[in-house]
Amino acid sequence: MRLTRPLLLRQISPPLPRLLLSSLIRSPLLCLALIAVATPSSISAAPVTAAMQIPGSFISTPPDMTYFALQGDTLSSIAKRYTERTQNWQIIGKRNKISNDRAIPIGTPILIPLDLLPEEASEARVIAMTGNPAYKAVDGSSGNLALGSIVKEGTQISTDKNGFLTLALPDETRISIPSNSDVSLAKLRKTRYTGSPRTEVSLLQGKVESRVSPLSNNKGRYEVRTNLAVAGVRGTNFRVGVNTDGVANEVLEGGVAVNSAEGKKSDELILPAGKGNVVSTSGVGKPIDLLTPPVMNDSFLLQERPTLLFQVEDRPEAVGYRVQIARDKEVLDVLAENRYKENRFKFDGFADGNYFVRITAIDKLGLEGLPMIKAFKMKARPEPPFTVQPKNKVRAESLNFAWTEASNAIAYHLQVASDAGFRNLLIDKTDLKEAQFGAGRPKEGDYYWRVATIAPTNGQTDHGPYSDVQKFTVLPVTSMAPPDDAGNLLSLSWSSEPGQTFLIQVSTDAEFRKIYLSKELDKAELKIKRPDAGVYFIRVRSTDPDGYVSAFTSTQKITLLPRWTSSDGSVIQSGSGPVGTNY
Repeated sequence: MRLTRPLLLRQISPPLPRLLLSSLIRSPLLCLALIAVATPSSISAAPVTAAMQIPGSFISTPPDMTYFALQGDTLSSIAKRYTERTQNWQIIGKRNKISNDRAIPIGTPILIPLDLLPEEASEARVIAMTGNPAYKAVDGSSGNLALGSIVKEGTQISTDKNGFLTLALPDETRISIPSNSDVSLAKLRKTRYTGSPRTEVSLLQGKVESRVSPLSNNKGRYEVRTNLAVAGVRGTNFRVGVNTDGVANEVLEGGVAVNSAEGKKSDELILPAGKGNVVSTSGVGKPIDLLTPPVMNDSFLLQERPTLLFQVEDRPEAVGYRVQIARDKEVLDVLAENRYKENRFKFDGFADGNYFVRITAIDKLGLEGLPMIKAFKMKARPEPPFTVQPKNKVRAESLNFAWTEASNAIAYHLQVASDAGFRNLLIDKTDLKEAQFGAGRPKEGDYYWRVATIAPTNGQTDHGPYSDVQKFTVLPVTSMAPPDDAGNLLSLSWSSEPGQTFLIQVSTDAEFRKIYLSKELDKAELKIKRPDAGVYFIRVRSTDPDGYVSAFTSTQKITLLPRWTSSDGSVIQSGSGPVGTNY
C-alpha cells in the first residue's frame, strides 16, 4: 500500500538541570580566575566544573557545547571556527546574552548550540547476523554482509526469509532488522567535536527494532521513517513495522509522542511504555495496550530432542505469535525466527547448547505485544536409540531388552522401573556395551523401561537423553508361544506427538544409497516381516498436522542374527523366547 501523510514521533524528556558554577569553586586562585571571567554582566556562565576551564578547550553540555575563549576571540571568529558560518554569531550571542560582537575575555565559557555544529560521516558495524543479508551501497556496489562489516550512510540492507541482522552505532545504539525486511540508513552522521549522533533509518518493508542509547547527554537524534510516519526517540526501546493496514508503533521502554505533520498540539498522542498504535492513511490511531508477555511452562526450558518445541498458554485475543531464538538475553544475536498462528512452535537445525527464546503475541490490529524472554538448554545428543523389545506384553520366563545401535555409541544406559517416573528402579545399568540386555522375570504387573546413548563428545564421555518411556506388562508364562513381535516380525518404535505421520527408511548401508524399505506411517511404530540376517540402518522423519516437516533422526543401526526355524518357517520357541542369538 502507498502511505502518504507523514507523522512525527518524539520522546518526551524533562529539561536537564543546570549546576551552579559557584558550588564548584575550590581554591582562592581559582576564585580569582572565575571572578575575572564572570565580570561582564552580559555573559552567563556554563554549567561546567572549574577543572575543565582551559582556554581553547570545549566540552559537551547539552543542549550546547561549552567553549572556553582564547585571547582575541570574538563571537564571529568562534562562529566561523566551530559552526563554519560567521553569521551564526548572532545566535551564539543571544544564547550567551552578549549583545554585540566584541572581544571576549580569555577563559570565558561560551555556549554553542549543538544544532549549529557541522555534521560528519559516522558508520555502523554488523555485530550479529543470521543467513545472508544483502546490501547495496550509494556507489552502486552490492553483496552480502558479514560479521564485522562496516556500513556507511545511504546503504540499503535487505534480509531474506531466514535472515536477521543487528547493527551497532558508535554510541552503542542497536538496530535489529528481522527477516523479510528492507531498511535504508538514510542518514548516518555525528556532530563534529561532540560526536552527537544524527541517525535516520528508512523502513521500506518489514520491521525494525531499535534500542537507542540515552541521547540526553549529547542531544543526539534518532529517527525511524516510513512514507507515513517518523519516529524520533531518545533512550527508548521501540519497534516500527509496515503492514497492509499502515504503520504499527510499539513502545517497550520510554515514552513517545505521536503528532501529525502539521504539528498541532491538539493532535498530539502520547505512547508510554506498553502502548502501541497504528497509523493509517485515515489518521493516527488511538493508544492500545500491548498484549502482555505469553506464559510458558518451565518444562520447555530443557529441550531433549533435535527439533525444538515450545508451547505457550493459549489466549483468545492473540491471532498469532512471533518467536525468536538467540544466543543472548537481549536478543541481538538472533539465530532463527518465525511467525505462527497456533501456540506451538518448532525449530530445527540447532546444536546442543544454551540459548534464549523470545515470544510475543500479536493482536488483531497486528500490534506485537510485550516479550517473554527465557533461557533454555538444548541437550538432545547423543540421540537415544529406537526401542525394539519388549513391547506391550511379556509371557516369557525372562526379560530380553533390545534397541538399535547408535553409530557413535560407546555404551548404553538402561533403566527399568515399576513406575513411569522411574523413582522405583528395578534395573539401572549404566555401562552396557551391547544393544541388548537379559534379566530375570519379575513378578506379574506393569513396568516401564527406557535407554540412553553414551558417546564421546569433545574428548569426554557424554550421556544423552533417554528414549521415550516404553510400558510393558508381565503376564503368566504360557506353554505355547504367543504370536508376538519377537517371532517372525520386527517391531521398532520412536518418540512421537499426536497427529504426526512419519517416513521411515531402512537401508543396508549407512549412507542410505541401498534402500531396503521406505514407508509412510501414521503411527510411531514399524512392524514388518523380519528381514534376513544382516546389518541394517534406520532413520525417521516426522510431519506435523500443520505440515511442519522435521529433519531425519540420527542414523540408528540394528544387527539381525540367524534364528532357528521349523520346516514351515516359524521361529522355534523355548520357555524363555525364540531360540537363537540377539533378536
